[in-house]
Amino acid sequence: MVAGFGAWFLFGPVFRFLTNPFCDFMTAHPQLAMNRASPCDLAYLSIVDPFLVKIKTTAALAFLIALPVVMYQFWRFVTPGLLERERRFAIPFVLTSVVLFALGVWFALLTLPKGLEFLLGFAGTARITAVITMDRYLGFVTLLSLAFGASFEFPLVLISLTLAGVLSSRQLRHWRRNAILFIAIFAAVITPSQDWFTMTAMMLPLIVFYELSIIVARLLKK
Repeated sequence: MVAGFGAWFLFGPVFRFLTNPFCDFMTAHPQLAMNRASPCDLAYLSIVDPFLVKIKTTAALAFLIALPVVMYQFWRFVTPGLLERERRFAIPFVLTSVVLFALGVWFALLTLPKGLEFLLGFAGTARITAVITMDRYLGFVTLLSLAFGASFEFPLVLISLTLAGVLSSRQLRHWRRNAILFIAIFAAVITPSQDWFTMTAMMLPLIVFYELSIIVARLLKK
């Protein structure tokens, strides 16, 4: 609630930041725009849509702001089942989880322009006009950001299981092929658009994270 109060006043700058990739694409392809005099315009179909969009965006932004507290509470939930030497990882766990989630959101926004170019590029004729609502667009961007943010916690889960003695570097190496298949299926399911570009953009970092987790697990064993 506290984070949401602060996020409410950040809606304007965040909205402009998130719609910049769409605006850039439509400016470069004005023949697809609903309003060619102002190609950056997003539509809304209901009287309450602008209010609901602000509420949803504020909630998502509040979650990002409150993420350190959320991850700390999660760690406190797990702590009673850990040994004393394992509990000292609390602060690194919280900091790493926040950094990884932020990295995932940043990577999602980094791939967003290319993703929009790929998806909207199929409407490449003069007879097609894009009528994209602000609700659908921001919903797509929010889901994409949350999907990447959550998926980038993958190495932290593997390392936590290694610290708890559930996994080992040997098991991770043995399961490499199955893990790559699982990552591919996971990326195909969790991405909002299910297009090959976004799926690949999510899959490749997760495979790299898996390999890094093997190295970290081996170092932890030593």
